[in-house]
Amino acid sequence: MRMTRFLAGAGLLSLLAGPVSAQMATTSAMPESYRQVQLNALELQRHVLLAMADSMPEQFYRDKVTPIQRDFAQQIEHAAGSMVYIVTSVMKAAPPAHADTAAYLNSKAGLKGFINSTYDWAANVLKTQTPAQREAMATLFGKSMPTWQVWDEIHQHTFWTAGQVVANFRKHGMAPPGFGFF
Repeated sequence: MRMTRFLAGAGLLSLLAGPVSAQMATTSAMPESYRQVQLNALELQRHVLLAMADSMPEQFYRDKVTPIQRDFAQQIEHAAGSMVYIVTSVMKAAPPAHADTAAYLNSKAGLKGFINSTYDWAANVLKTQTPAQREAMATLFGKSMPTWQVWDEIHQHTFWTAGQVVANFRKHGMAPPGFGFF
């Protein structure tokens, strides 16, 4: 039931805050009020990743479901950390301080600290972007779009990536944390 609510909530949020059509993206400015929708999406992502980090016993942080996938901590790192890569490379924002992977991949406090510092940094970048910066065109993985839309693409990636750790919970007979959107 929790997973169904999680997936339904993530799907609904992606419809509400997901990418806007290419036609709209290139023909009209996004209202300034949409920035708050995107800040809310960042906070939802933070909440979900923190709940996952908190729910998984630390002893399973470096455990993988299959040999070729990332372990639990690496997958959470990828869900949060890819945002830094995208924002710095596509939006040319100054990067945050580098965190110690030995600390945040191996402890609950470290992983939660990494998530929080990453989302604090991202929220600051989003809050301080000028309207002109948000409307500037950028290229993300070969696709041209306004910079404001890149935040929506990050949101999609975060939930796609975070959802993959459900298998890590199931491997240990655990339910993932409740989504709590509704």
